[in-house]
Amino acid sequence: MQKTQIIKVLSFGAAALSLAACALPPAPPRRPASSIGATGLTGSSWVLESLNGQPPLAETIITLNFEANRVNGSDGCNRFMGSYTLDGFNITFGQLAGTLMACPEPIMKQAADFQQALANARSFRAADGRLTLLDESGNAVATFVVQETDLVGMSWRALSYNNGKQAVVSLIAGTELTVAFDAEGRISGNAGCNAFTGSYRLEDDGKITIGPLAATRKLCNAPEGVMEQEAQFLAALETAATYRIEGDRLQLRTADGAMAANFQRAK
Repeated sequence: MQKTQIIKVLSFGAAALSLAACALPPAPPRRPASSIGATGLTGSSWVLESLNGQPPLAETIITLNFEANRVNGSDGCNRFMGSYTLDGFNITFGQLAGTLMACPEPIMKQAADFQQALANARSFRAADGRLTLLDESGNAVATFVVQETDLVGMSWRALSYNNGKQAVVSLIAGTELTVAFDAEGRISGNAGCNAFTGSYRLEDDGKITIGPLAATRKLCNAPEGVMEQEAQFLAALETAATYRIEGDRLQLRTADGAMAANFQRAK
């Protein structure tokens, strides 16, 4: 699915906030859903399960992340951020702004419906790993499941990576690039031809340092370009400075906000 990105602010209220499409702050650690109630949603992160009673489109991930009086996430096409207020179990979303990207019409309609659901929300329920937003009549307008934000102990399959030539490229057909992070600060995986290992370090504010990395020395001749891809992928990993998990996707970004690599959680 091709998206044409236009860095433009989208206003949902009397005033809009400026938001650069690729420079959102890294995601902080999230609180478990069991700790969420009328005292607040701060630190929780959610993935949309249903919108007005219907599941989201299969190719989209819609998220909602709560910080102290601030909210951000993805509507399946665009990133958004803004404010919210709580009064017990009553909730109101205030000023929201977002990037504007051109997506296929069904995704754009779903995004608009999601934005409207947030605007219509007046109260919430949070229990058993689920968050439900309700309108003024008590009808559920959106239901979410708690987002898995653990990096450690997961295996990830690369979808794209930065080739070091100012381009994020997809993988060569027939190849698979993987990474896994263990609890002892070791990263390992397959770079398409060779296995690799190394070290990594996480910080509480979503920062990550990877490397140095070392790989086995096997030479692969097919498919064409696999060794160049391997070198570029390993180099991209070592440029990572922040990470963000949304749904089953992991993004690694460089210190200046450029994409280093995109992954999907392995089944």
